[in-house]
Amino acid sequence: MLTVRPATFADTKVILEIYTPYVLNTAITFENDVPQETTFQKRITDTLKNYPYLVAENNGRVVGFTYASSYSKRSAYKWTAEVSIYVATNTRGLGIGHKLYSELEKILKKQNVVNLTACITSDNSNSVSFHEKLGYQISGTLKHFGYKLGKWHDITWMQKRISDLKEPVEFVPYSKLK
Repeated sequence: MLTVRPATFADTKVILEIYTPYVLNTAITFENDVPQETTFQKRITDTLKNYPYLVAENNGRVVGFTYASSYSKRSAYKWTAEVSIYVATNTRGLGIGHKLYSELEKILKKQNVVNLTACITSDNSNSVSFHEKLGYQISGTLKHFGYKLGKWHDITWMQKRISDLKEPVEFVPYSKLK
């Protein structure tokens, strides 16, 4: 059974197991070195102050994670969040990503977030297609923007509006949600 819940320190090791192949073998993330467990714990803690950091469990085993972060520190952007998602490579196509993003969006709406953005390596057509199926639209491509695995990569920015608010309502940090 697939469930989604907030990430905890206890999840750090499994999250790193999911993330490591993306770091070492792909340009899906532009991180070149696998972070230390303590670094990832700090990332989770820092994220949870303002945004959700969620894991998906399948029969009690963490099989994916997603989180949101600030698009920019400037106050005009506080209603826009950047989203990221990683699913265990052996579990792709099982609806895990859809379930994670669905739960993430529900929480972000409660936080009064209006816009979501995703930064995707342009070669990652699976991710572009996944985001399109969830209502994201391509908003731009930056050419030769990241260098990894011996070549330059373009990045595609995608966006999705999750609220029809005409005037923004005060952003509610995740740690303050009831």
